[in-house]
Amino acid sequence: MSRPSERPRLTPQFCFNQTALRDFLRISRSSMDDCITQNLNALLTPAKEGFNPSSTAARQIEYSSKRAITIESCYSFQDRVLFPSWKVRSDVLDYCAGIATSPDSDDPDLVLRQIEDAKARERIVDERLDPYSGRYFAREGRAESLAMLMRNERAVEKIIRSRTWTLIGERCGPSTASAEEAFDQWRARQPKP
Repeated sequence: MSRPSERPRLTPQFCFNQTALRDFLRISRSSMDDCITQNLNALLTPAKEGFNPSSTAARQIEYSSKRAITIESCYSFQDRVLFPSWKVRSDVLDYCAGIATSPDSDDPDLVLRQIEDAKARERIVDERLDPYSGRYFAREGRAESLAMLMRNERAVEKIIRSRTWTLIGERCGPSTASAEEAFDQWRARQPKP
């Protein structure tokens, strides 16, 4: 069985290092959600009935009741592996979203952007001579860039969780709760630190 993702050390530097942040999210998703079928297959008890050569005569497309995963195994997988991985990613996304909305006085490009903005305001623009001379696109700060990344990553997370939950429903039995509802219920059952 897979193990839940390990939580990185949460610091503003981790969030502003978008490469490290994206790598963490990508690796966490690939080790859990992208290979959910393999993780669920690992829950099956192999060779209960022994090997039957006729079982390899035709490709098995549908999951038969013989290949159904026990509900206990499914719940155990969800509670001990899947939801803890989702929690780690949620914690990272929440923390970095908080950093993105906080004032960023340590932005190394802040002074440079202020100088560029001042130069743009002082420019004399004659759009008759050059219709494009009036265009000025201010560079966004790293907090704005991080906020956009967080919006995108939250959307990706929602899609991935929905897909994973659908596959779990197919293999373990459908659930009346959505992925987010089931995750929130699991979080409510967890002891408070």
